[in-house]
Amino acid sequence: MYQVYRTHGEGASRSLKQLNTLEKNVWVNVVAPTREEIAELEEKLMIPDDYLRAALDEEESVRLDAENGTALLVIDIPYENFDRNEKYRGTHSTLPMGIIISPDHIVTVCLRENLIVQDFISGRIKDFTTNKRTRFLYQILYRTSALYLRYLRQIDRITTQVEKELHRSYRNSELVQLLGISKSLVYFSTSLKSNELVLEKLLRQKPLKTYPEDEELLEDVIIENRQAMEMANLYNNILEGTIGAFSSVISNNLNIVMKWLAAITIVFSVPTIMSGLWGMNVPVPFQENAVGFWIVGAVTVGVTGAVAWYLYRKDMF
Repeated sequence: MYQVYRTHGEGASRSLKQLNTLEKNVWVNVVAPTREEIAELEEKLMIPDDYLRAALDEEESVRLDAENGTALLVIDIPYENFDRNEKYRGTHSTLPMGIIISPDHIVTVCLRENLIVQDFISGRIKDFTTNKRTRFLYQILYRTSALYLRYLRQIDRITTQVEKELHRSYRNSELVQLLGISKSLVYFSTSLKSNELVLEKLLRQKPLKTYPEDEELLEDVIIENRQAMEMANLYNNILEGTIGAFSSVISNNLNIVMKWLAAITIVFSVPTIMSGLWGMNVPVPFQENAVGFWIVGAVTVGVTGAVAWYLYRKDMF
C-alpha cells in the first residue's frame, strides 16, 4: 500500500493533501507494499528497486547510500508491541524505515504503520513542506529521536510500577516483565548507536543539498539521538542491578514462607503425636482416671505452647 501527499499553502494556512496521482514535489508513504506496487513505484519514480526493498527486510542494517542524484537513508525506528494478556503495556522493539530522496520526490518505506509518519499525516507536525525534501528528512529524523525519548520515559514508568509489585510479590511474572524491558533497552541502545553513525556521516559527507538552517536542525537531531542513547544505557544499567536485587528478594520471600510453614507444621505435630500415643489399644497413663482426658489435653496444650514459644524466640514466626 502506498499513499501520495503534498503540502499546499504557506505559513499558518499550510495543509497536507492526499493525491491520487504521482506528481513532482510529493511525499510517497509506502507501507508493506506488494510486488506490483514496488514495480509501479520503481517505474514512475525512477528509483532503484533495491532502494525500495531495503527497508522491507527486518534485519536490514542502518546505512546511507547515494546514487545518480538519489539518496537512501535506512534508520531504525522504535515501536511498541501491545499484548492484551499482559498486566502492563507491551515491550518495545525497533524496525528499519527507509527514506529515499530523489530530485523530485521523497519516499518513506516501512513494513508497518508507525507513529513517526502518522504524526505528519495527522497534522500534529505542521511546520514542514514536501517541497523542501532535505528539511523534511531532518524533521523525520528529529521526530524519530523524540519518539525514542518518549518510549524511554514510558519504560521508566513501567519499570517503577513493576518494582512496586515486586516488593510484595512471590511470583516470577514481574521479574519476567523486567527481563522484557531490559531486552527492549538493548534493542534501543543498539539502534540508537547505529543511527548516530549514519547521522554523523550525513553531517560530514553532505550527500544532499543543505541550507544553514537545515544543518542546525541536523545538529539538533544528533544531540537528541545522543541523549536518547545515554538514557537507554543508563536505564539498562540500572535495570540489570534491579533485576539481580529483586531475584534475591523473591528467593528470600520464598524462604520466609517456607520457614513459616515449617514452624506451623512443627507446632501442629505436637497434638498429633500426643493423640497418637493416647489412641493406641494398649494400657496408657490416666486411662482409668475420670479426668484423664482433660489432663492429657492440658499437657498437650502446654507442650504445644512451649514449642510455639520456643520457635517464636528463634524468630521462626
